[in-house]
Amino acid sequence: MSKRLKRWLIAILVLVVLVSTGLFGASLYFYNMTVASGKKSFVGPVTKLKKTDPLYQQKKWYQTVPKQHWTETAAGTNLKLVADYIPAAKTTKRTVVLVHGFGSDKEAMGGYVAMFHQMGYNTLIPDTRGQGASQGKVISYGYYESKDYLKWVNQVIAKQGQQSQVVLFGVSMGGATTMMTSGLQTPPQLKAYIEDCGYTNAEAEITYQAKQMYNLPYWPLVPLTSSVAKAKAGFHFKDANAVAAVKKNHKPMLFIHGGADTFVPTRMVHQVYAADAGPKQLLIVPGAKHAAALSHDPQLYTRTVKAFLAKYMPAGD
Repeated sequence: MSKRLKRWLIAILVLVVLVSTGLFGASLYFYNMTVASGKKSFVGPVTKLKKTDPLYQQKKWYQTVPKQHWTETAAGTNLKLVADYIPAAKTTKRTVVLVHGFGSDKEAMGGYVAMFHQMGYNTLIPDTRGQGASQGKVISYGYYESKDYLKWVNQVIAKQGQQSQVVLFGVSMGGATTMMTSGLQTPPQLKAYIEDCGYTNAEAEITYQAKQMYNLPYWPLVPLTSSVAKAKAGFHFKDANAVAAVKKNHKPMLFIHGGADTFVPTRMVHQVYAADAGPKQLLIVPGAKHAAALSHDPQLYTRTVKAFLAKYMPAGD
């Protein structure tokens, strides 16, 4: 072998090592941005409550209303999860379990909690694993979280009895988690689901965000980061799949999405709605951005949710 050829081979080998090292480093960085728990920026900064907020009164009420504090152990691990419970003004066995979004916590759910409270429901508002005050270092886009929320539902039933009627409601990643829960073996007391602006699957949403936020193509970063997630956290992005879950669902589900959502694009709701195998209803709120359908049109949102639940949740306890 000539010296010139050797130099070329060494140069190519060095280049391959540098590229591989760079890609591995980039995938670790992207893993820390997308999966490793911490202060996430995907949902935007948390802002102070403003009187110009259409839901100001509801959110203010939520901040001051007395709450009971519940705990649960995460599925498949010993992580401690925490939640706030607000009983209805009138004793009832009808309860809504609320699921917040990515990079958020239970404090962000005030407007939704107030809506359900005004409808006469008990509300349970957990901090999802790895977020808020709950323990955990991984966010799995609904893959593990769905099993956690099934445990919360079962705790409601254990405390309130076999006559319980439970609704699971989620926004953004919480909406996707709600859909993924519907694909599990669920108790008969879990009567219905409401998902607001959830994505089809984590890989599709992360691919979309990589392009939108960083102008990065799917290949090779998303598959590499998914492999890192599998190695470090036990799941591939494709495992967090709402479409596959709702194909197994046979309980009523209300799908809600903002017509101007560019974060989880509105087209995704049509995919999950078409895939769902149970009784279903779709609400597109014209002009609403991501996770803003309630504040954009409170009357339409509340009226639709109330009518949906009246259809599938008997008034008697």
